[in-house]
Amino acid sequence: MSRSNAKRWLSPIALAVAAACIAPVSAQDVDVAAVEARLGQMEREMRELRALLDSHRGTATPAATTAPSTAVATTAPAPAPAGSATPARNPMMPGAAPGTTFSFGGFIKFDAMTTRTSDGQIADGSPGRLFYFPGATPVAADGQGQSSTYSDVHAQFSRFWLGADTVTDSGKTIKAYIEADMYGGGSNALAGNEVITNTYALTLRQAYVSYNGWLAGQTWSNFQDVAALPDAVDFTGPSEGTVFNRQAQLRYTRGPWSVSVENPQTTVTPYLSRTARFNSGDDRLPDVTARWITRGDWGHFTVAGLARRLRSGDASTSGAALSVSGRFNLGANDDIRYMVSGGDGIGRYLGFALGSDTVLDADGRLHSQRGYGGFAAWRHAFSPKLRGNVIYSLASLDNDPLLTGGSVTERAQSFRVNMIYSPARNLDVGGELSWADRRLENGLEGDLQRVHTHIKYSF
Repeated sequence: MSRSNAKRWLSPIALAVAAACIAPVSAQDVDVAAVEARLGQMEREMRELRALLDSHRGTATPAATTAPSTAVATTAPAPAPAGSATPARNPMMPGAAPGTTFSFGGFIKFDAMTTRTSDGQIADGSPGRLFYFPGATPVAADGQGQSSTYSDVHAQFSRFWLGADTVTDSGKTIKAYIEADMYGGGSNALAGNEVITNTYALTLRQAYVSYNGWLAGQTWSNFQDVAALPDAVDFTGPSEGTVFNRQAQLRYTRGPWSVSVENPQTTVTPYLSRTARFNSGDDRLPDVTARWITRGDWGHFTVAGLARRLRSGDASTSGAALSVSGRFNLGANDDIRYMVSGGDGIGRYLGFALGSDTVLDADGRLHSQRGYGGFAAWRHAFSPKLRGNVIYSLASLDNDPLLTGGSVTERAQSFRVNMIYSPARNLDVGGELSWADRRLENGLEGDLQRVHTHIKYSF
């Protein structure tokens, strides 16, 4: 190989090394054959080094720039680099099936809020201090409560997820998904409080696998319409009127229909509420759900049904509920989101278990409890970067005070308005004003007022 060909191929570092080797000698002392042999050896070494570097670069595929949910790696072999004797391989997930595409995403969410409650303080560290939890609003007799104002700052709802999609030889896709956040309380008594480190335990949100219409694992209940949830600064927003539940299930979807069998759990109010509400843990049959949905440019509409066999000890009863929800687009800048749900034994599915599924009578017999709830939300985009929402939510529980006593929740409602500004893609800065009220069967009542701000970046 000639000197000019070597110079075109070699990197500046290699040229510097070559120059250092030959510069001290004069033209008449140059052994041309020796120099060309040395340059050929250097060329082979550089080619081997380049092939090695290329194979290491194959351990990760650059993330896509067009969506926050980005593919980050694949187990398919990478193309062989020029001059390499063996094809480069991708060792990031060596146990995955060939052709598997991995994706990763999530968000960072910073929440800061100041709360005023009319009749006492929500316990520090409890759910009601982190987001709107309707059952946590303190109550008292009219004129006897003492108002309290306090602030909370946290980032516990920050979230991440990992997905894996594998296309089989038949062309079908196996999808796996796992998601977690930090809303799991302290990992130990010292680190998990606000005194020193604010360390919080990892919490499983979703973990499932789906294939050919089947889904197995933990995810949102088939009875819940996640797509209808309003655009709120609060974690959920209209909590009391929302069907909200994640649990293990086996689900089958075909076209607009989906059916599921899901983890059963019965919540029980003792006779005349002489002791605290409890979870029975005696269920034998799964909860069963069915859903039908239709979609279009106008939005979506869905109807879901729930059937349950509720049990505590040797006592049992049945429950059934219905939920109607959707979103209706009003042009390019406005939409209406809504949900109306109700039935017997709906308790733990509605309003963060605002009411019980069942109540015991004096003879130990079990009775299902009836409840209703719903919300309506209007969303308006003032510009591509600024949007606002107005949201109202209500839940009403049809208790029998002769069985439940008077210390159970009769109703709860809330109203909120927010503005959310997005100065850059996937970055939200929001502020929300909310008012909420809770009333017990015995007439005790209390309200909550909150100023809630957040900064959220999705990736």
